[in-house]
Amino acid sequence: MTADLVARLPDRFWSVPYVGVRFPGSPAVAERPDLAEGANCQLFVYAVLRHFGLEPPPLRSSDLWADTAATTRVATGHAAPARPLDLLLFNATDDAYGAHVGVWASPDRVLHLCAEAGSPAVWPLDAFADRPRYRTLIGVKRVMAPSAQAPSARRPSPG
Repeated sequence: MTADLVARLPDRFWSVPYVGVRFPGSPAVAERPDLAEGANCQLFVYAVLRHFGLEPPPLRSSDLWADTAATTRVATGHAAPARPLDLLLFNATDDAYGAHVGVWASPDRVLHLCAEAGSPAVWPLDAFADRPRYRTLIGVKRVMAPSAQAPSARRPSPG
């Protein structure tokens, strides 16, 4: 599925630079909403989800983790694994404030944008665990609402 999700992502997503001041709700984004101007992790993954027909709320990490209106928490493990387009939150601790957000691309692969990489990257889960600032997987969130702009869009199959 990584190859499928990643292959279906238009080239314009791969050239997005990391720009920390471009987060959901920031004045920089309000003035120039185009991703070509850069994005933080949240703005980037929300654009990816919208491309695939979902409508994530424009929330910062801790608000996303607390949200129950547009998203739901996903139990991790074999019984209810994450699936493509689920959001993963990482931080140094289990505190969602300031957490890094990526999107599940396939088993053990997360698409994300961070300052360290500078541009979008697909990392295995171990790559997050190996970095002190991302070592804790806070959890997984699933966006429940499809986009009004893409009513026929479907979530990619997990296989």
